[in-house]
Parts: sequence; C-alpha cells; structure tokens
Amino acid sequence: MSSLSRDDVAKLAGLARIEMTEEELVSLASQFGMILDAVARVQEVDLTDVKATSHPQLLENIARPDVVLPSLSPTDALSGAPAQEEQRFRVPQILGEAE
Repeated sequence: MSSLSRDDVAKLAGLARIEMTEEELVSLASQFGMILDAVARVQEVDLTDVKATSHPQLLENIARPDVVLPSLSPTDALSGAPAQEEQRFRVPQILGEAE
C-alpha cells in the first residue's frame, strides 16, 4: 500500500493553507494511501490500442450563422423612453461621475 506520512499531509495542508488537527492529519494520511493505491491500479491498465482523446464526443459549433435582420430605428427604440439624449437612453447618475 502506498502511503503518505502524517508530515507529508501536514506539508500539503500548509501549502493549501488549510489548518488541520492532529487527528485529521493522521486520518487523511491513511485515506491518501488508499487514493494513491487506486491511482496506481488505474495506471497499470494497458492503453496501447486506445486512441487518445480530449473529449468523448466530437466538438461541433452549434451556433447559428449571423444574419442581419431589420430592427428598430433609434427613433422607434427611444419612442417610449422617459428621457433621451443624443439618440441614447438618459438615465440618472449612480456613481457620482461628473456630467
């Protein structure tokens, strides 16, 4: 069984800036050992005939093509605005910006 010592776990916790009790350090040392054993078993699998992939399915762009369609004129868009200025909506100042 692969294992990490209590000191190894304490070092990892320090690098991650995670405070751990002595009990947590000891407990995680054995749990990390089980994880390392599982990873070692996966690494033993023969992958010589397996094609490398980055995604299980083909990537395909499903966005629709851009098509220019008629839209509102600035006058029509601003027709219901309570205030407008230079063909734009005028809104109250909120960030204390100078006029």
